[in-house]
Amino acid sequence: MITNDCRQTIEKALAGDQKAYEELLQRHKHGIFTMIYQMVKNREETEDLVQETFIKAFNALSTFNSNYAFSTWLYKIAFNNCIDAIRKKKLKTTPLDQPIRLKEGEVHQEIRDDSSSPEKEMLYAEKRRMIQDSIDSLPEIYRRVIVLRHQEERSYEEISEMLHLPVGTVKARIFRAREILKKHLQET
Repeated sequence: MITNDCRQTIEKALAGDQKAYEELLQRHKHGIFTMIYQMVKNREETEDLVQETFIKAFNALSTFNSNYAFSTWLYKIAFNNCIDAIRKKKLKTTPLDQPIRLKEGEVHQEIRDDSSSPEKEMLYAEKRRMIQDSIDSLPEIYRRVIVLRHQEERSYEEISEMLHLPVGTVKARIFRAREILKKHLQET
């Protein structure tokens, strides 16, 4: 689900506000860069693909469905853009059913199955419910920073300003909250 802040930024961008476009770009540029770089392993090509991704996303911004996270939509565009670029270049690829040979031996690839089924959707919904219940059970000082960081996609600096806390304290609370969540989820 998209946050009100993100929704407002998107609405401003759709109205032609260049600062809103810049805010969306700055908020997501690093993550998009990291994902694409992991796929193409070339800095210059990654920079080009990041730029193309944001151009495509901003041109299609009016099609964004605010029932979903903006970052999910943006990462899907980046992923598809990257796959298209790889196909165009016809990069040397490794067949998925063959192991990758390394000095240390062979590594077999595991491919995530993204196909949908009622069982998968039910399991996914159950996992989300369990995670949300765990978040809801956190003490307030930890719950607030986790919600701001992971559900509202705020930067450490934004959280620091909003809560009037040093960035180091924000990072420490997020770390502690993640530890509590991890422990809680392992016990359930």
